[in-house]
Amino acid sequence: MRKSEVLAAESVSCLNKALCHLKDIWEEIGIPEDQRLQRTNVVKSHIKNLLDMMIQEEESLKKRLILSLQTCKTEMEKLCLELQLPVFEEEAGISMLQQEKNIRTQVEALIKEKARRMQQLKALLEQDQDLCDVLCSVPYGIAPDSVPSLETLDNFHQHIANQNEERVKRHAKFTELKKQIILYMEELDRVPETSFEKDVVCEDEDSFCLSRDNITSLKLLLCQLEEHKAENEAMCESHREKIQQLWDRLQVPQEEREAFSQHMVTSKKRNLDALQTEVQRLEELKLQNIRNVIDAIRSEIAVFWEKCFLSTDQRQAFTPYFSEDFTEDLLSLHDAEIQRLKQHYEDHKELFEGVQQWEQSWRLFLELEKKATDPSRFTNRGGNLLKEEKQRSDLLKSLPKIEKRLKAQIDTWEQEQGRDFQVNGQKFLQYVEEQWELHRIEKEKEKLERHIKKSKQTEEDMLYGTAVRTPTKRRFLGTATPNKSRKMGNATSSISSGTSNSTMRSVYGGTVCRSPAPRPPLSANKTLAVRTPGGCKPPHPRLLGCNKENEAQLKGSSPLRARPVQGL
Repeated sequence: MRKSEVLAAESVSCLNKALCHLKDIWEEIGIPEDQRLQRTNVVKSHIKNLLDMMIQEEESLKKRLILSLQTCKTEMEKLCLELQLPVFEEEAGISMLQQEKNIRTQVEALIKEKARRMQQLKALLEQDQDLCDVLCSVPYGIAPDSVPSLETLDNFHQHIANQNEERVKRHAKFTELKKQIILYMEELDRVPETSFEKDVVCEDEDSFCLSRDNITSLKLLLCQLEEHKAENEAMCESHREKIQQLWDRLQVPQEEREAFSQHMVTSKKRNLDALQTEVQRLEELKLQNIRNVIDAIRSEIAVFWEKCFLSTDQRQAFTPYFSEDFTEDLLSLHDAEIQRLKQHYEDHKELFEGVQQWEQSWRLFLELEKKATDPSRFTNRGGNLLKEEKQRSDLLKSLPKIEKRLKAQIDTWEQEQGRDFQVNGQKFLQYVEEQWELHRIEKEKEKLERHIKKSKQTEEDMLYGTAVRTPTKRRFLGTATPNKSRKMGNATSSISSGTSNSTMRSVYGGTVCRSPAPRPPLSANKTLAVRTPGGCKPPHPRLLGCNKENEAQLKGSSPLRARPVQGL
């Protein structure tokens, strides 16, 4: 049993006891029955009124509870709708009071969540407005009085983060562009003219609007300044080239050039003005020294004629070159011609340099070919022979490659120009083929000469018995060399080729000469010391005597001269 039911039963028991006690009192007093009845009605009325009043209060509490419950439910549904949250589900089997308490607690939590979101929204809106003022962008599309959802707040946070990144990027870009703009303006000696330029250069960086249009305008301004600077540099460079030309042509002293050297480096406005003034001064001076200037230009023209490989007819086609009437018109014609030649050379510089490279390689190749046929090359030291051979082999490989590349460039040049590419009046490719053909003919000629010389030497060896020995080879004369006999005609006599008194050998040239009359050989036990090219020992005394005897015979009686034979 509940405690409330026990208390209710005790209340009923107390009421009965009180009525019994009143009845006893009334009995003792002797109150008549009608008065007892009246008094009992009074007790009943008091008790009933008290209970009714209590019931009424509880009923009123119930009504207020029901009303509060309905109000909380309505507010909870509204908050859930605003916060975009699911509606709170009521628990089954709980009392009305507990239900009202649960709903009221949930409503209080929702109210706090709403206040938190609205506070975040307000802060984000303020940040967004500041960023919009700086970036000149459109505010984020959200009403300030609406309750944002969590997703909306996350998106708003991300938007603010992106805007901050964009602000940092634009500010960095603005700072970089501003520095370059200020630098270019200083180089150009230019002051801000428009209001935009003044805002960029003079105003504080934080107060500048970093809109896309302003950044684009900054880039456009920078491009204009760059173009202006490039134009100034081009004009300065053109003036410098003109000044250098005129200095060389007019033979301006070095002191004057050095005094003007500060304007030959930088390209600011004051430098440009100084260069223009100097050009004007030199032009006036040029007119006063027109003959010397024309002669100087003619020297330049001759240099470019050589660089462009112009033929004699092409050179003579420029008739003003040979004129002696030195006037301003003649000077203008020479100026135009040198400019045309320079432009022509620059347009086809790769081709002309390729032709020059081929000629240099060809001359070097011919030099190496000539060295390759020189017998004295074997006596050098330091490995030059191997280096020259390797270089010659490399040239044999590189020359066809250069010719192939030049052929493609010449074909392109001829298609563009509509005429043949000539070097000194001759088609270059034809000239190359002729050089190779001449080289081949020369090689055949040298080969034929060597063959004839060898055949002639062989005949002389067979006729005079000349022995061929290598000068660098040592031979000990203590061992006798077996004699070789050779039949001549029908004769059966043999000529000894061993060591004899009639032999005179050159120590350094490797040449052996014999006397026309045969002499008996020396005895085998008498050896002859042979002197090598690097040796220092004197010849044997008996050998000197033999040589004197041979010399006397050669001077006195021999009608034939001994011919030297070079070792192969």
